Amino acid sequence: MKTIRLLPTLLLLAFFLLQPVQAASEAPLALVMGIDGAIYQIMEEYLARSIQTAEGQGAELLILRLNTPGGDVNTTINMVQAMRASRIPIVVYVEPRGAWAASAGTIIALAGHAAAMAPETTIGAATPVGSEGEDLGETMETKVKEIMKATVRSLAERRGPQAVELAEATIEQAVAVSAGEALEAGLVDFIAEDVDKLLAQLDGFQVEVGGETVVLDTAGAVVETVEMTLIEQLLMMLTNPNIVVLLLSIGVQAILIEISSPGGWAAGFIGAVCLALAAYGMGVLPVNWFGIAFLLIAFVLFIVDIKAPTHGALTAAGVGSFIVGALVLFNSPGTPQFQRVSVPLVILLAILTGASFAVILGFALRALRRPVRTGQESLVGQVGVARTSIAPDGQVQAAGELWSAVLAEGSGKIHKGDRVEVVKVEGLRLKVRKL
Repeated sequence: MKTIRLLPTLLLLAFFLLQPVQAASEAPLALVMGIDGAIYQIMEEYLARSIQTAEGQGAELLILRLNTPGGDVNTTINMVQAMRASRIPIVVYVEPRGAWAASAGTIIALAGHAAAMAPETTIGAATPVGSEGEDLGETMETKVKEIMKATVRSLAERRGPQAVELAEATIEQAVAVSAGEALEAGLVDFIAEDVDKLLAQLDGFQVEVGGETVVLDTAGAVVETVEMTLIEQLLMMLTNPNIVVLLLSIGVQAILIEISSPGGWAAGFIGAVCLALAAYGMGVLPVNWFGIAFLLIAFVLFIVDIKAPTHGALTAAGVGSFIVGALVLFNSPGTPQFQRVSVPLVILLAILTGASFAVILGFALRALRRPVRTGQESLVGQVGVARTSIAPDGQVQAAGELWSAVLAEGSGKIHKGDRVEVVKVEGLRLKVRKL
């Protein structure tokens, strides 16, 4: 009976204890993803996965933190299409301080259902260039600019005529503006110092998603980050030209080591993996394939110099060819700065590569020239003792065994006990000369 009387009190206590948990479960969810670097295909896949995650978890919105110098136009268009097709509001946020949404980043920022910038950030300079970073021809430049201007007009028209004018100017005249200037023109909706302050400003803000007006409820939102997967992080690293040229150098060296010393597997495996990763990076980055010819010439020169008596001249030429090849491959005229390889890195890598080839192949050649240490051939050059007089034949003891021996041409008579040297092996008989 006493337990029954306490039951209402226990139920009331449980109700109050569970209230915070229930309130927390009803808090809106804000997912955050980040793009920091050039726009490549891997970013498109990361964005698509983040949108799918946000839709699957019923998030209130997805915040895309953006800091990019630009990137591939086709990938940018695909990302814009994915953002506009999203059933979850996407807010593009240019941050941290000092970040920029340049070139393709400008179009991505305009594609968001809302846009914000951190203080001291910039947006703009969206003039198109070729796939290799070069300036386009006059006719092609006009066509591409008109297409991109039409795209930004459709994305910015909801922001008013001043925003449309500024958006077009970023393409036509490569105009870039600060966060304050972008806000004044209506190109972005907010200036926020961090994600929490951005969520506070977004609360109650109206956006249009899929043709319907949505009022954002971000008060007390729970913030979760959609991290890049390990594979995405690895592929993102391969868009760094410095990493690619390093992998290319290691891969070729490892393969040549495997060829020169067959029978193992470690060097060949490492070389194959490095070359495969480098090939992926070169397929993504804008490269001048003519540079590969100089790199191949460099490795050929390194090998030939070991066998030819050039006293290092070919190795020096190989170092120069390596430097030229790497720079032609990644640093052709017109290539954007963020897609260029470091010149000091290339020079250092060329010197180390030439030196390593000289050392490794030098050891290999010395091993090939080393006298045979087993079998009858190993007796040549051995020193023995005559057990009988040899005139012209007799017996000697060499390498711990007793052999029949004859005088070598030009050798005088050998007496018992004389020290002799083996100069030739003929079947089971040695040719010796007196020491």
